[in-house]
Amino acid sequence: MLNFSAYISSIKGQYQALFPTVKEQMDVIKRGVSEIIPEDELVRKLENSIRQNKPLNIKLGCDPSRPDLHLGHSVVLRKLRQFQDLGHQAILIVGDFTGMIGDPSGRSKTRPSLSIEETRKNGQSYFDQATKILSASKVKMVYNSEWLAPMAFADVIRLGSKYTVARMLERDDFTVRYKAGEPISVHEFLYPLAQAMDSVAIDSDVELGGTDQKFNLLVGRDIQREFGKEPQVILTMPILVGTDGADKMSKSLDNYIGIGETPKDMYGKTLSIPDSLIHDYFLLATNISATELAALKKDLDNKSVNPRDIKRRLARTLVAMYHDEESGAAAEREFDRIFIKKDVPDEIAEFRYKAASESVGILQLLLDTKMAASKGEARRLVEQGGVSTDGVKVADINIQVQFLKPIILKVGPRRFLKVVPQGT
Repeated sequence: MLNFSAYISSIKGQYQALFPTVKEQMDVIKRGVSEIIPEDELVRKLENSIRQNKPLNIKLGCDPSRPDLHLGHSVVLRKLRQFQDLGHQAILIVGDFTGMIGDPSGRSKTRPSLSIEETRKNGQSYFDQATKILSASKVKMVYNSEWLAPMAFADVIRLGSKYTVARMLERDDFTVRYKAGEPISVHEFLYPLAQAMDSVAIDSDVELGGTDQKFNLLVGRDIQREFGKEPQVILTMPILVGTDGADKMSKSLDNYIGIGETPKDMYGKTLSIPDSLIHDYFLLATNISATELAALKKDLDNKSVNPRDIKRRLARTLVAMYHDEESGAAAEREFDRIFIKKDVPDEIAEFRYKAASESVGILQLLLDTKMAASKGEARRLVEQGGVSTDGVKVADINIQVQFLKPIILKVGPRRFLKVVPQGT
């Protein structure tokens, strides 16, 4: 593996293209940003970058515990891509070493730690997905075990002496847990210090993160000063609300839109978001221009315009970004066929079913075909009106489904299964 310091040296002098002006760069950088801390320092760094014809090091830390990326992750990744397009060096730091600690940011309890092997595997998966957004040829991925693993215990003690417990307890999640009498392990205090050492090691000029990472990013500035480095500028991005319109987008909450999902699922999930989120999704998750965004805002405020039409445009745009335009158009046609014309998809999976008799209870059928994980879930699906056979909603949990011919079983808004009696 190439030593990172050697890598930095090897790329010096290779950037011959002129950078955009400071104003042009700041117009791009400031779009959708929550905070730039401090903005005047970023302007000065950009001025020096142009004068020296040298790219800034733009740092983004990767969480190796969650390798499946969704639109929430894309917000900060898209900002990193903008820095790439402006001519700067994107650096993804995989926390293979810090992953063994577990970042408690935004958590009410300690996050489980991972092994080095797990963090390496997840880090590669993160990189593979992130390059759907980033330019793969202009990004460097490094592992922080390169500089953290060699540190001796004396080094850790010296690092710990550079920050106080009082400052650590200023972090919201630590404060909440401390006041509630919930345990905080000493090793958790080391996480922001270790993340700060990442900034020291790569000479970070700018570090990106969500608003929930603000404390950790600011620690990086302080520790860089302690090591005689010029402190990095902090740039935080808003947290994207999930499809439920209530909580942060999260796979565990099942309110996410994955960047690796099929066009059909991506389109359908996008149409499920509340109208109140349309503008934010266009701003934070698409490449729409400022002019288009302003026009879109007017349309959303116009009572005569149906927000569903704008949401359909958003869904097509997102599918086109992660697949292609034809996939976006095809996903829309498929959606219309299923939900507006009440048709079934052109292609649905088949399940060969061997029933004990010519009929079977609907709950058992859902369980046997794996359309429900348990009879309890099957019961809830039926009671909530989410199950139909051959286009007819099932209203009774005790109904018997007749098996004289194949049937189309539908669960929820997008799950279809053709159930074929064995022998037909």
